[in-house]
Amino acid sequence: MPVLADTDAVGVKSASATMRQTRLGVLVTDPDVLGGSFTGEIDVDFFGGQQPAPGNRTFPLLRMRRAIATVQWTHLQLMIGQETPLVSNRNPRSLAGVGVPDFSTAGNLWFWIPQVRVTAEYGYTLRLAVQTAVLAPIQARSRGVRDAGRFRRAHRRPYLQGRVRLAWGPTDDPSEVAIGGHIGWLRGLDSLSGDSLLTSRAVTFDTRLKLGPVELIGEAFAGQAIAGLGGAPWGRTPALRARRCTRKAVGAN
Repeated sequence: MPVLADTDAVGVKSASATMRQTRLGVLVTDPDVLGGSFTGEIDVDFFGGQQPAPGNRTFPLLRMRRAIATVQWTHLQLMIGQETPLVSNRNPRSLAGVGVPDFSTAGNLWFWIPQVRVTAEYGYTLRLAVQTAVLAPIQARSRGVRDAGRFRRAHRRPYLQGRVRLAWGPTDDPSEVAIGGHIGWLRGLDSLSGDSLLTSRAVTFDTRLKLGPVELIGEAFAGQAIAGLGGAPWGRTPALRARRCTRKAVGAN
């Protein structure tokens, strides 16, 4: 996973290949579900871990990345499943970074989180949408491991997110600009100040501009205590280090 760069002290003396970066997907559609059109999608790869196998080989485990079910009406959409956060849906796309999106160590908010989204959109040429989402409260721990149950049992408060989006162009290939906000709560993380409930919050901006065959995408955010969205370098333990959990973060990609 090329999230860190280092010098090559000995030189490359061999080559290898791996199937771990293979992605598999299944898409199911139905034009008439609850009076709207239904889309279901499952996206998996082989980054679930490595198990030993005979012959001194490794056995990569299947991992579910995304699994969503969407019902679309004329001006309303309902989505249930595991997806990237509503306010940070723009991730770098590269064949060199499949298991973990690029810029993850720079604070890119990329975790796939169970959630429910509702989108209301108005207009035809220019389309204004208001989106809200309720997400499972999770917090990153060492090397990107997520511990959802601990924090749900602690306070039973979900993450809340909202986003306002302006889109134009084809509905299946639009240009967009959007602003968003995130708020959440983490209990019992600050052993220095004695706080029993910390606030996770962020404001975001993202855009996608389609210019003929060229696509420009990007996002920026400012916030604090957002390791649960992916905003923490791997190899650190923000859940156990109070100062890192409460420190503000600013990022862009």
